[in-house]
Amino acid sequence: MLFMDRRDAGRQLAARLGHFRDTGVVVLGLPRGGVPVAAEIAGALDAPLDVCLVRKLGVPFHPELGMGAIGEGGVRVINGDVVRLAGVTGDELARVEAQEREVLESRARRYRGGWEPVRIEGRAVLVVDDGVATGSTARAACRIARARGATRIVLAVPVAPQDFGQRLGEAADELISLHTPSDFYAIGQFYADFSQTEDAEVVACLEEAPARPVSTHHGDRSGHGVPEAREVEVRAGAAVLRGQLTVPAGAIGVVVFAHGSGSSRHSPRNWFVAAGLNRAGLGTLLFDLLTEDEETDRSNVFDTSMLARRLADATGWLRGQAETEGLAVGYFGASTGAAAALWAAAVPGTRVAAVVSRGGRPDLAGARLSAVTAPTLLIVGGHDQVVLDLNREAQARLRCENRLAVVPGATHLFEEPGALEQITDLARDWFTTHMAPAAHRSARF
Repeated sequence: MLFMDRRDAGRQLAARLGHFRDTGVVVLGLPRGGVPVAAEIAGALDAPLDVCLVRKLGVPFHPELGMGAIGEGGVRVINGDVVRLAGVTGDELARVEAQEREVLESRARRYRGGWEPVRIEGRAVLVVDDGVATGSTARAACRIARARGATRIVLAVPVAPQDFGQRLGEAADELISLHTPSDFYAIGQFYADFSQTEDAEVVACLEEAPARPVSTHHGDRSGHGVPEAREVEVRAGAAVLRGQLTVPAGAIGVVVFAHGSGSSRHSPRNWFVAAGLNRAGLGTLLFDLLTEDEETDRSNVFDTSMLARRLADATGWLRGQAETEGLAVGYFGASTGAAAALWAAAVPGTRVAAVVSRGGRPDLAGARLSAVTAPTLLIVGGHDQVVLDLNREAQARLRCENRLAVVPGATHLFEEPGALEQITDLARDWFTTHMAPAAHRSARF
């Protein structure tokens, strides 16, 4: 054994990291097992401590086998080899993601309570876990830190396989491990006590850290307070659809998300974009276009007319809510959801201020394209050639203000580093540019 327990591992690792003292570094521990290790390091370096929330995505019939991980801000890392070899279907992967997303959100509330996350924008961070096995969780944690604005990311662990540098790739700027044994089978084999870390211990570690300002809202440098998403039931015709509504204080508009086939209101990519829009002072509504029973019939996923009616009905419901009454409304559509968004935008009564399509299939809106009056932004990955061609053809049929933005090097799901950040920036600028004037126009109806 190399370590008595996680605290011992943290003390040993802290001795290796002494050169980070007085550099302004922030220590981020991965719950749950990484937090006691990180707490020892933060104490030794006199550095602020926070959690970096990540959830492993386990293969359905073998949960201990990781096929990827998700984290805050919509970050998602999938191990395609494991998914393929295990025969995991898209629907199975989506169900596991939805379940783990709920756990992630619950733990954020449990661990932080009223504390604000430590600001890491423009700072170096130490991402700490109790060890590295497959590397999926560590990669996701590093990507989360990068998305939150960290300028330098150092992944520090007590033990890892010899090839952990290859497994992590360029996720971190520096990799530090005290031990990289050749006979690595599992992290627990190198601990005398590797018992499960309880939530109470995680909370205790955070409470021992230097005091931070208490806040009931998550804000950013824009000054917009972003409250927690409110669970809602959206009335769309005869259907009652589940969703989450987030409206920052002083919001200039609200964006309704129309997800694509095989996705839901828990889509990590849409959550990532929505968080960026919230920080810019835009409200967001993420909801399921289909009920659970309807999702079992795949033909419903491609019924653009029905989905568009649902979206238009949801828009009417949204305008009747107290916190969104009078706000301009925009649509963000992904994949087949983009067709539904454009179709609904062509309905005169929806009065949509702007539309953004991410990797969308606007061609599925057919003849309705020429009736769209809302300014429309089409975003496509540069390596998604088939969809890029379809978007170019659809753009030629639009009669409204429009633009086609190509994200270089990105594929259909925009999983490449920095791709979702580019989408978020493009969508934010498009909506904020077109929302405010639309709010004045809609007031005359």
